[in-house]
Amino acid sequence: MIEQQSTESEQPVVEQGSLFDKAELDRLTVKRDAWEQTTLQQSLARLPERDYLRTTSGVPINRLYLPSDNASLDYTRDLGLPGEYPYTRGVQPTMYRAKPWTMRMFAGFGTAEDTNARFKYLLQQGQTGLSTAFDMATLYGYDTDHPMAVGEFGKCGVAISSLADMEILFADLPLDKITTSMTINSPASAIWAMYIVNAEKHGFSRAQLGGTLQNDILKEYIAQKEYLFPPEPSMRLVIDTIEFGTRFMPRWNTISISGYHIREAGATAVQELAFTIADGLAYVDAALARGLKIDEFAPRLSFFFDVHNDFFEEIAKFRAGRRLWSRLMRERYAAKDPRSWMMRCHAQTAGVSLTAQQPDNNVVRTSIQALAAVLGGTNSLHTNALDEALALPTERAALIALRTQQIIAAESGVTNTIDPLGGSYFVETLTDETEQAAIDYLKRIDALGGVLPCIQNGFFQREIAESAYRYQQEIDQQQRTIVGSMTILVVMQ
Repeated sequence: MIEQQSTESEQPVVEQGSLFDKAELDRLTVKRDAWEQTTLQQSLARLPERDYLRTTSGVPINRLYLPSDNASLDYTRDLGLPGEYPYTRGVQPTMYRAKPWTMRMFAGFGTAEDTNARFKYLLQQGQTGLSTAFDMATLYGYDTDHPMAVGEFGKCGVAISSLADMEILFADLPLDKITTSMTINSPASAIWAMYIVNAEKHGFSRAQLGGTLQNDILKEYIAQKEYLFPPEPSMRLVIDTIEFGTRFMPRWNTISISGYHIREAGATAVQELAFTIADGLAYVDAALARGLKIDEFAPRLSFFFDVHNDFFEEIAKFRAGRRLWSRLMRERYAAKDPRSWMMRCHAQTAGVSLTAQQPDNNVVRTSIQALAAVLGGTNSLHTNALDEALALPTERAALIALRTQQIIAAESGVTNTIDPLGGSYFVETLTDETEQAAIDYLKRIDALGGVLPCIQNGFFQREIAESAYRYQQEIDQQQRTIVGSMTILVVMQ
């Protein structure tokens, strides 16, 4: 287990690598106290501050962040350089200065022909990777003509019942030049087998294929509930795919450990991060028990996170996650390969944050969330379409969502330097607090026996339900404003 970081009172302010000396901090303390007694008090007397200044997850936000809030920050230990341990500032040495993140728009609806046409359209518009959504029948392992699939054909993704469907879905696509992500969990092994066989029929070897299989069954029990088998045999299937990929498909990420659906179910940013990392550790332990070596499979583990409304909280979550995962891999599991220490992740803007009322507002929400993902250092990104609170995205809405990413990459200037918010007193404090809160959750999960016992005793579900209820209360009690929603419309009238 990662040791708990010392607090300011437990260690000297100045240590090797510390950014500030004690004399400077003392001078700043005196100046801050004088400011609070004069300038600040005069301002508050004229215009009091708003109430309930917290992150989306409910974490209180200070009025002001100063160097003293980062007094225990050691640059080498806590930040480092991009592309090097502990990867707080990014997993690539040049990040987006060399090339932008992969723009991987989630797509899938109706027939395989429909989705194939959408794939080609998005690639023509500049998308750089594929991401496949499957319909509910496919997610549950049913053929399209099964009685249980009635009314679900192609509604939330593409319908795939056979190898013939898979051949149509990826017809005329350069599978050796693009990477493909597939959001599938319980039937992941069967769907992946179809993809591989189709590729081989068209002359692509297993070693040429790059992409990601979501294949994260634990989050299904925690949040999404699309599971077919009990946890133990389901875990066996997941490790089967990890072992196969390790042996035969060096470019494929055989699991995408997913916090997205945990967050969409109502979790806080800290819960999303902690529960996702806990799931990741459970998969690592199971693969080691299978007989795989940590540096054989850990470099191909990947992650998938939600990007919600709170701009700075989301940036801090990505930075804290990379640092925490790298420390766990190196210290708990003694991984030697630096690739094993990296938390490489895909991100998707928060579907749950979109409103059916005034859907054009969702373009702005998605833009802010996408910018947070980029500033947080994501490796690939999907941006939701403005109409997704109503139906599957139209072609026009999907294009706007893709253009949002392209404008951020080409016009905003945020890709010109690496980790541009690194060193911000606020961001570094929030990163530290997020990491420590996630560590605290990991300790609680360990004390309860691990991930599977916590699934069985309802720990995850209770934690998520309580946070979802609190967040909705804040909206209903008008502590939080959702612009354009029914609540704010009533208040404004």
